[in-house]
Amino acid sequence: MAKKSVASLQTGSKRLSKAIKMVKSPKTGAYTFVEAIMDPANVKDFLNKK
Repeated sequence: MAKKSVASLQTGSKRLSKAIKMVKSPKTGAYTFVEAIMDPANVKDFLNKK
């Protein structure tokens, strides 16, 4: 689980963060990465959601 501020995502007065979460597939048991670009205030909710 990672939180990364990307310079190319910061446009004008709006700050965005890229959150990357590792998710285990219930079908195969393999891990996949889910990426999302969002407001920094929503990152904790994204990372805590299953």
